[in-house]
Amino acid sequence: MKHWMMAGLMAAVTLAACGSDSPPPKNVIFFLGDGMGMTTMTAARIFAVGEDGDLTMDTLPETAFIKTFSNDAQVTDSAPSMAAYMTGVKMNNEVVSMSPETVATAPGKDATTGVSNSVNNCAASNGTPVKTLLEMAIAKGMGTGVVSTARLTHATPAVTYSHICNRNAEYDIARQAVPGGAGYNTALGNGVDILMGGVSQYWVPFNASGSAAEKKGRPDGRHLINEFKAKGYTFVSDKASFDAAPVSTGSKIIGLFDQAIAQGHMSYDLDRDPAKEPSLAEMTTKSMDLLSKKGTGYFLMVEGGRIDHALHETNAKRALQDTVAFDNAIKAAIAKAKETDPNLTNTLIVVTADHDHTMFMQGYSTRTGKTTSTSPGVLGLLRSYIDGALSKDADGSPYSILGFGNGPNRVADRTTVAALSDATVSANDYLQESAIKTGLGSETHGGADVFLGAIGMSAEQFKGVLDNTAVFGLVKQALGL
Repeated sequence: MKHWMMAGLMAAVTLAACGSDSPPPKNVIFFLGDGMGMTTMTAARIFAVGEDGDLTMDTLPETAFIKTFSNDAQVTDSAPSMAAYMTGVKMNNEVVSMSPETVATAPGKDATTGVSNSVNNCAASNGTPVKTLLEMAIAKGMGTGVVSTARLTHATPAVTYSHICNRNAEYDIARQAVPGGAGYNTALGNGVDILMGGVSQYWVPFNASGSAAEKKGRPDGRHLINEFKAKGYTFVSDKASFDAAPVSTGSKIIGLFDQAIAQGHMSYDLDRDPAKEPSLAEMTTKSMDLLSKKGTGYFLMVEGGRIDHALHETNAKRALQDTVAFDNAIKAAIAKAKETDPNLTNTLIVVTADHDHTMFMQGYSTRTGKTTSTSPGVLGLLRSYIDGALSKDADGSPYSILGFGNGPNRVADRTTVAALSDATVSANDYLQESAIKTGLGSETHGGADVFLGAIGMSAEQFKGVLDNTAVFGLVKQALGL
């Protein structure tokens, strides 16, 4: 046999022995900007980089518009909209990963502890669970992760790993995540590899004489954090423990960050202490490092959860800052993925939102450029593009570029209040004015279509106007599930 033929044969044998003929693992990172409608994206772009600039989201090569209505409502809440992405099924508002006929019955109250609003009250006959992308990935032996700046039992993260008739039954949602425990969702196998978000009372036992969280803690007396640790999870609760958490084959992380404000969410990015809480970008790239160690591919869901909360409060500045932090996580994920998959041949990154909000940009403002320490930018008062003069309403008063369709700050007669200034409307705690008055924190979702962008493996399939349920099928197909 000729030398070159022998060399070629030996090389082929060596490659086969090394397993190089096996297809490389496939990875999907699904980014969900909660409440991130088109106005929020546009305003965040101007806020961060000016009208001519681009966020990372703007540079994704494949784009689509997504319909978001739920099974029973023109305007969806986060549970069924995220569930449509994760299951391909339209369900009723407030329902978490259950069949379409499931009714969102209100959670009950525990008679012994008095703990209410979050104790499971779902009848056994009230619908059936529907399989999620995360559960399908686990069944295939892939790595899985759920990362959010909201509390982990909140609607969007809950949809990926739990099944319940009402999103507010958060004590029950939490126990579905704990491997081997009572009420565990066995479709999760040995457990989700990474769970990170805000801490809350849903993970700790009720203690009438304990902390504020413990006084509202679990009526079943379980300490779910300790149960996770007993199953081999590394528990992280601040930046130091997050940085120290091992990233190695077989590692698992439960991250519940205790710098959170009331309601158990992580801090808004505007308020975040980087020495105490990791950024969403840091949580994303650490998750990718850990999940890649499994070697079988992975599915990772990353939520910018606090965009939605700031919008509900009609606090545009925090909403825009959290949108930028979300975009930074997307940028970091693309860079991290390209370190080992330069052309993203085996990695799909999808970026979208679950629903819109009622924030709008109004009037005929001159271009403002990005927001700086000396210029409020899009957060400021509206000035005419013709001469730069302050625009006035019918009462002769200036008004801001950004406003809301509904919210708590509705002024019936502008002549009875002090005139607005740039300093006032661009302050951290300012709540933009609204057309219809609601209670504090009760601004509603909007019903407009939302943006989807994609890059990498099978990204070209995301195009046109799609129902949110169709996104599920495209992600499933890309992963070969």
